[in-house]
Amino acid sequence: MTLDALELTSEHACFGGVQRFYKHHSSEIGLPMRFGLYLPAQALAGQKVPLLTYLAGLTCNEETFAIKGGAQRWAAELGLAILTPDTSPRGAGILGESNHWEFGVGAGFYLDATEMPWAGHWCMESYLIKELLPGAGGHFSLDDQRLGLFGHSMGGHGALTLALRHPGIFRSVSAFAPICAPTQCPWGHNAFMGYLGQDESTWAAHDASVLMGQQRSAPYPRGILIDQGLADQFLPTQLHPHRFEEACAQAGQLLTLRRHDGYDHGYYFVQTFMRDHLRHHAAGGFAD
Repeated sequence: MTLDALELTSEHACFGGVQRFYKHHSSEIGLPMRFGLYLPAQALAGQKVPLLTYLAGLTCNEETFAIKGGAQRWAAELGLAILTPDTSPRGAGILGESNHWEFGVGAGFYLDATEMPWAGHWCMESYLIKELLPGAGGHFSLDDQRLGLFGHSMGGHGALTLALRHPGIFRSVSAFAPICAPTQCPWGHNAFMGYLGQDESTWAAHDASVLMGQQRSAPYPRGILIDQGLADQFLPTQLHPHRFEEACAQAGQLLTLRRHDGYDHGYYFVQTFMRDHLRHHAAGGFAD
């Protein structure tokens, strides 16, 4: 798999490595897409390094994590590349695509829409799994046998669901304040109704708690890490980590769910525990 018309848009030296941003034409989306890529010094020297993909949350883009996450320092230390895709297609020209921050542009929910007018362009799951990950791994000579996935909020939902929907691709998974049960919260209802339609039986395939509850054995025996702030304004109504916790217990899946007093939903929280997440992936998923 190649990335069509790949164009480097900017490049920045960072902790001995380089933070780059690219755009390319996506065959899965049918529109130009953008992504960020941090390459540590080891990759620049020709070494194949593990690839950790980060999925951002509502309203974010491919630059948000690179600027706010504080991950490059730890990625450089651990020898990890970090891929940061955009959160949705842009420029489709769909009426109302930018009217609401919870739906449309910046809110792709990492699934393939089946309802018009979103079907066709809003194919973030296929874009990531079929196009971007294999394309980036091949183009940049990354180690496609050591892939990890993590994310924040909507991106945490994406990380958990894609890791469960595509067994064998990712060796490790973690999340910051993920939407754990989107079939049971307003954000999920709004997105699923628009992208997947009124048949709620189709929604369960994109709900991490439901998917985990269907497992007959632990899909990630080295464990899943989730951090959640207890001062998060979205915790009571949107996130429901306890549902995922219950599903993991049912499946025998090792879960480290850390609840932190005083921390909210934002990137100061994400920065605080970033090193732990990168170490989780380096030790639990990428160690030979």
